[in-house]
Amino acid sequence: MSDHLTARLTQLRRDLHRIPEVDFDLPETIAYVRAVLDPLAERMAARGQQVRVFSPARSAVCALFDRGMETATAIRADMDALPVSERTGVAFASTHAGMMHACGHDGHMAMVLALAELLERRFDELGESVLLVFQPAEETTGGARLVCESGVLERLRVRRIFGFHLWPDLPRGVVASRAGGLLAASSETTVTFSGVASHIAKAEQGRDSLEAGCRFLARAYDRMARLRTEEPCVLKFGRMASGEVRNQISARTVLEGSLRTLSLGMGERCRAEVTAIARQCAEEAGCTVGVRFSEGYPPVVNDAGTYAQVRASLPYLQELPEPLLIAEDFAWYQQWVPGVFLLLGTGTGIPLHADTFDFDEGILARGVETYLRLLGLA
Repeated sequence: MSDHLTARLTQLRRDLHRIPEVDFDLPETIAYVRAVLDPLAERMAARGQQVRVFSPARSAVCALFDRGMETATAIRADMDALPVSERTGVAFASTHAGMMHACGHDGHMAMVLALAELLERRFDELGESVLLVFQPAEETTGGARLVCESGVLERLRVRRIFGFHLWPDLPRGVVASRAGGLLAASSETTVTFSGVASHIAKAEQGRDSLEAGCRFLARAYDRMARLRTEEPCVLKFGRMASGEVRNQISARTVLEGSLRTLSLGMGERCRAEVTAIARQCAEEAGCTVGVRFSEGYPPVVNDAGTYAQVRASLPYLQELPEPLLIAEDFAWYQQWVPGVFLLLGTGTGIPLHADTFDFDEGILARGVETYLRLLGLA
C-alpha cells in the first residue's frame, strides 16, 4: 500500500476523531461521510458510471457502486462514538465534550471511505456491485438491525457482507478471524429485589432486599463459573444500587449487568438459571423480584463457506483459537446474509472503550488491502 493511501487514511481518521457523536445523533459525522461520497458519485455519474448515495434507514448512509450485476458484496463501517471524556492528549482530540471515538469506529470509517475513493478509480474492474454501509448506533441499540429491516440487502441482492473491528490485543497490522462463532451474544441484565423498609433496630419488621441481592450475586456468580466449564459465557454486574440511609433495612435493590454467551442455547439456559436463583433468594428474604434480559445482539457467527473464500483470498489471515466474549451488532447482518467479521490488530494493548484509546493509522492500509482482496481487486 502506498504512502499516499496511508496519508489519506490518517487524514480521514483524524478528521472523524475530532467530531465524535453517539447513538443515532450523528449530524456532523454523516455530513463528513457524505462530503466524501457525494462528490465522488457526481464525478462518476459524469463518466456514465452508476453510483448512488442514499439513506436506507435512520442515520445510515449507503453508497452503491452499481455494476448492473445480479449480486452485490456489502462492506460495513460503524459511525457512532462513546460517551467518554478523552484523555489521549493527541493534537486531533475530540472537540465534543464528553464524547470520544474510544472504540476505533473512526478507523473503520476511514478504511471504507478510502476504499470508496479507490473504487472510483477501479470501478470497471469490479466483478459485481459493491454496497458500502455506514451505520449508526453500534454501541447502543444496534443500528445494524434497522439497516437490515429496511430491506436494502434484499433489494440490492447482497450475497455476502464483510466488516472489521480494530483489536488492541493483536499485534500491529495482524488480520485475524475464525470460522463459525467469533463473538458473543449479549443481553443487558437487570435484577430488581423489592422488600419492606424498617429501622435496623427492628429489622425483623422489614424485608431486606439488600440481603437478597447479595445472596443472589454470590450464587449467580458461582453458577456461571460452573456453566463456563461447559461453554464460554460470562455474567457480570457492574452496578448495584440499594437503600436510602445506613440505619434502615433496604426496600429496593437493583443490580445491572450484562450476560454474554456464544450460543443461543447457552443464552437460554443462563437466563433460566439466573432467574431461578433470583426467585429463590427473594423468597428466602421475604422479598419479590423482577428479572429482565434485553434482547441484545445475536452472536457473530462467520459463515463457513464465505470464510473459506476469505482464507483463500488472504494469505496473511491468522486463525483465532477460540471465540471472544465481546459483542458486536454486525451479528444482525449475518442473520440476513452470509458474512465474515475480521479483527485488525493495533498492537497497543490499550483497551477498547478506554479514555486513552489510540492507534497508529498505518495499520489501516492493511484493512483497505484486505477489502480490495475480498473484492478481487488485489
